[in-house]
Amino acid sequence: MITEDGKWIPEGLDQDDPKRLRTPAELTAYINEVGFLPMFANEVKGFSMEEHVGRTSWWSGDEAKDPWEWRAVLAREGEVAYGKLFSGKAGFISKEWYSHFANYRRDGYDFDSRYEDGKAGRKLKSIMDIMEQQQELPSYLLKQAAGFGKDKEKGFDSVLNQLQMMTYLTIRDFKKKVSKKGEAYGWSVSIYTTPELLFGEALVRKQYTVSPAESYSQLTRQVTALYPDASAAQISSILRIR
Repeated sequence: MITEDGKWIPEGLDQDDPKRLRTPAELTAYINEVGFLPMFANEVKGFSMEEHVGRTSWWSGDEAKDPWEWRAVLAREGEVAYGKLFSGKAGFISKEWYSHFANYRRDGYDFDSRYEDGKAGRKLKSIMDIMEQQQELPSYLLKQAAGFGKDKEKGFDSVLNQLQMMTYLTIRDFKKKVSKKGEAYGWSVSIYTTPELLFGEALVRKQYTVSPAESYSQLTRQVTALYPDASAAQISSILRIR
């Protein structure tokens, strides 16, 4: 997106463009076709959901038409993964390709082994310890349970982003908070789970038999095949963990 006078202006296609993705189902099919897709425009021209939907379709609140709402639809359906997956920014990965990301991003470690080898900090572990006890949890309850908040641990959002980038957590849904009277209120909040619970352990860890470097090579080859003008540096900035 570009900004003009402090406002976000989406890139994208005209509403009558026949190539425009028009529904969540069409977006899911496109993600499965290309393998993985950042949500917003980036260094690689065309490599985003934003550039394949209507530029005037955003923020109506209508799940059938609004690309911003589609992220919740796709997360809820569980046919693709959604989360902070590309340079700490939102995007989607198909089931077929998620195992390549997990193998590369995890670098051969399950989370406990990563922590024991000093490659993950205490704040990350505090969240993963909670998630080991839960099938899914909204962000505000996860924040409380893991000891983040006012006068407590800081950097909750940053830690969540790291865990999503490392493929240890993913977003399962978006829901509003519920008052004591049973009434939904406020903005929808992210519901987190593990990729193993979303897709199954066998699928997530399918590529563990090859080296992380080979998985990264397959990811870069896929981007290059789709976008031959993309440079190695541009691809790296999107795929690697900074």
